[in-house]
Amino acid sequence: MLVITRRDGERVRVDAPSLVAGKVVPAAPARRRGPAAGYEELARAAARAWRPLETARLGGWELRAAAGFTRRANSVLPLGTPDMPLDRALDAVRRWYGERGLPAYVQTATGAQGTQEALCAELERRGWVREVTAGLWVGALAPLADRAGTEGVVLSREADEGWLARYGRKGASEVALKVLGGAPDAEGAGDGDGPSVWFAAVPGTAGEAPAAIGRCVVDGRWAGFAAVEVDPARRRQGLATVVMAALARRALAEGASAAWLQVEEDNAGARALYTGLGFTEHHVYHHYREPASGSSS
Repeated sequence: MLVITRRDGERVRVDAPSLVAGKVVPAAPARRRGPAAGYEELARAAARAWRPLETARLGGWELRAAAGFTRRANSVLPLGTPDMPLDRALDAVRRWYGERGLPAYVQTATGAQGTQEALCAELERRGWVREVTAGLWVGALAPLADRAGTEGVVLSREADEGWLARYGRKGASEVALKVLGGAPDAEGAGDGDGPSVWFAAVPGTAGEAPAAIGRCVVDGRWAGFAAVEVDPARRRQGLATVVMAALARRALAEGASAAWLQVEEDNAGARALYTGLGFTEHHVYHHYREPASGSSS
């Protein structure tokens, strides 16, 4: 049995005897491929980087839940249209999340071909509240991987206690650990053939949390960076770049060629860092929360 990753990131299983012809993509061309991509390809890659524990389908909408850990794993991803009128679909969304004790969120995007400006307008007309806006940025992977100074970075397949001590979301629950690790036991979220997840840390002073950490999800040609955190006392020393370079080198070795990351619009420091590393904004995404009871028009 072979597992093949398509261009859009979907993984399919093929019986080896049925394969008539194939071609192995060599490592060198991977460094030359650019990060150009459509919205849907990137949205799916980003979604697989934060895989939920439970999913459901509503036509072209995917409902995702993970006990409330990150909006990205606890919101509707509307890549397509629901199989019912919008008002009925939103009612179904509210019921599904309400049954799980969660607020209903819809993740939309604007600013690129194929994004959901019309849906944003319809949600706002119905009283849904936009709580978070962030950009999804893309960049070439090889220039980042080629940066020097990564020798002191420790890579691991798991987020250990030290890594979690530096992580911005304190008190990570069992659910959070599953989502961070790629949610391998996710109910309805796939067959276990998820992306490759790596954690990086720059050791700190003995007995203290790491000086810097990061997370990278390698998925087909894409490497997604997240959770890049630096000890406030060690900032402006290039540690964030060192962590990302070490992760980029690992991702490049696994066949990735392009990178993406997400950064909130008010995080000026991170936006300046990523601009300096060659990243540019591809599109903007938003999380809309259901209106308070009785406020929907």
